[in-house]
Amino acid sequence: MATWSRTFDGFEMTVDTGKLALQAKGACVVTIGETQVLATCTSARPREGIDFFPLTVDVEERMYAAGKIPGGFFRREGRPSETAILTARLIDRPLRPTFKDGYRDDVQVVITVLSADLANPYDIPGINGAGLAVTLAGLPFDGPVAGVRVALIGGQWRVNPTYQDLELANFDVVVAGRVNDAGEVDILMVEGEAPEGTFERIAEGGPAPTEEVVAEGLEVAKRVIGGIVGFQREIVAELGVAPDTFEPRPAYSAETWGAVEAFAGPRMAAALVPAKKERDANLDALKEDLRAHLAGTWGEEAFSERAGEVSPAFKDLQKKAMRGRIVREGVRLDGRGVTDIRPLSAEVGLIPRAHGSGLFQRGETQVLNVATLGMLRMTQMIDTLDPEESKRYIHHYNFPPFSTGETGRIGSPRRREIGHGALAERALVPAIPDEDEFPYTLRLVSDVLSSNGSTSMASVCASTLSLMDAGVPIKAPVAGIAMGLIADEGQFVTLTDILGAEDALGDMDFKVAGTRDFVTALQLDTKVTGLPAAVLAGALMQAKEARLAILDVMLRTISAPRAALSAKAPRVVQIQIPIDKIGEVIGPKGKRINEIIAVTGADIDIEDDGRVFVGSRAGEGAERAVEMIEQIVNPRLPQVGERFEGTVVKTTTFGAFVNILPARDGLVHISKLGRGKRLSSVEEAVNTGDHLTVEVEDIDAAGKISLKPVGEGWDPPEGGWPKVEGEARPERRERRPGSDRGDRGRDRRERGEQRHREGGERREP
Repeated sequence: MATWSRTFDGFEMTVDTGKLALQAKGACVVTIGETQVLATCTSARPREGIDFFPLTVDVEERMYAAGKIPGGFFRREGRPSETAILTARLIDRPLRPTFKDGYRDDVQVVITVLSADLANPYDIPGINGAGLAVTLAGLPFDGPVAGVRVALIGGQWRVNPTYQDLELANFDVVVAGRVNDAGEVDILMVEGEAPEGTFERIAEGGPAPTEEVVAEGLEVAKRVIGGIVGFQREIVAELGVAPDTFEPRPAYSAETWGAVEAFAGPRMAAALVPAKKERDANLDALKEDLRAHLAGTWGEEAFSERAGEVSPAFKDLQKKAMRGRIVREGVRLDGRGVTDIRPLSAEVGLIPRAHGSGLFQRGETQVLNVATLGMLRMTQMIDTLDPEESKRYIHHYNFPPFSTGETGRIGSPRRREIGHGALAERALVPAIPDEDEFPYTLRLVSDVLSSNGSTSMASVCASTLSLMDAGVPIKAPVAGIAMGLIADEGQFVTLTDILGAEDALGDMDFKVAGTRDFVTALQLDTKVTGLPAAVLAGALMQAKEARLAILDVMLRTISAPRAALSAKAPRVVQIQIPIDKIGEVIGPKGKRINEIIAVTGADIDIEDDGRVFVGSRAGEGAERAVEMIEQIVNPRLPQVGERFEGTVVKTTTFGAFVNILPARDGLVHISKLGRGKRLSSVEEAVNTGDHLTVEVEDIDAAGKISLKPVGEGWDPPEGGWPKVEGEARPERRERRPGSDRGDRGRDRRERGEQRHREGGERREP
């Protein structure tokens, strides 16, 4: 067992090995503050016939880490939370390209969160622990990999801030990388966002996270990554760990490559036409012709032995042709130049019953986004190791198989869908109005209808459209663009608005979202080493030019949020009541607030700080509920002669109680309900729930209110109601023998008289 500690820019990292998970191939415990993770790495022999690297990264949140008991019926951890899934993706992305080419062993990295101090996020210990565990396992890995978070706070980039520090940040970015053989830091992954409240902090004089400022933050992160990698290498050297020998097996032989290139090379340029469907069809046809040619040239038996080499060789030939044409001629697969954007279109108001909807299309990528507004009680509860317990802005992303013209599984979202939805959500978060200004829960759903590159950034654009269509007063419209990179023999060509094939065959996927003025979210994954800082900075500026062009197209469709909220959305009114009045509004066992809801049809949410949110599909219901709540908080007495539209809330033998004000009823005596007739019961005139116009006749010293019905059918004619002659008195209820007090008295008198007579007779002489 051994322990190492090192301080980097104000935070201390501690690494322990040799104590936990001793049977794992590589294991370590990484601690920052009191946040602690166990990182393990195991491997198994490769599966037969696979042509990809089967790396799996899992993050296991243990609720005991934060002293919590899991929610739900079973009270134990179940499927991974969204935070765990996003962290697993965050760790996977820098690890995967760092393994040696051709490595096919099954590798699993598991991050178990042992302690969470709710100050230091566990993603940074997780990235560093994973990179070190893989290195300690001796796998063919060009690591270690290190990660760091930097945040723009008060104009300075702070390293590894706490959750509390991030509440003051204008930009928060996680960067992971490695140190190459030349001793330089290669950035492998970037994930950044402008947190909620950024607009307000900028308005108060804080720095905006422009492209230039973000590039400075990446340089700060690279410096710290270099120090952490050096620390990890010291640990590996002290433990004497050496990587296992690995001889990558080529996917195809030189002979196969020569044959594929000789036949398909001259035909490849003609197959790579601009239209995706036609290009895919051409490539499929060319591949079939190639197989037939090789089978005839080599013979069926030799071809069957080497058939598995044809596909990877053909793919590399396609990659070589595409990349060569871009580097030499500046012409891409679809005929565009390197900075050209595909044709753009935007539309709003597509879905009749939706609160807001937007359709954004860029080339063959098409995303429909639908916005739904709800009461604040519809916020999503979060049961994770984060301090955040709920969120009111929710973005869901769906990627059905028909979007790529394929068949496939439809069901619960995969990790990729969760990740893309989270990226689009983060891009819009700073632009969403806070709940005091806009007291709604917002759910946005992005349905990818057609995909050919960067559906996540198309989701950002479609989200802005649907929010403005719904009348949500967003602080600024947000758009996004995906950038690519081709690196060839020291040349770097940055591509704007990449296609799906350019993503798969290129060297970088760089997504940037933002307003006209600054970046709100970015995500970077690279496959190359030695990427100069100037290339990244140039890609950011190239992305800004594209983003501004996209915003112009969007704003020509809808220039600003609609002045009025969608008629189909609920109307929400916010009022403030004294905290000591909350109990009065709710009433015993919720009776009073339930009465208000039943009478008005409104939804009511009461916060602990006295804020009350009243919502209704019809505005009148919300207004009526507000009046009733204000009457409870600031009650007023009715005046004699004042009229009210009341509701009968109770009937008795002597009259009907009518509610005229919240928590205030009055009595209409039975004698005033008969219209000149004598009633045997109140129910002959009114029943509970009936609406009745009444006038206050009297208020006694105790505050009891006497009412009389007025209005059509109730006001007596001049001279009063006519008397009805011969009207029979109401029949008395039949008395049970011996149960009436009169009967009992009469019986006693008769018995007494009888005893008196009997006694007198006995006294006679």
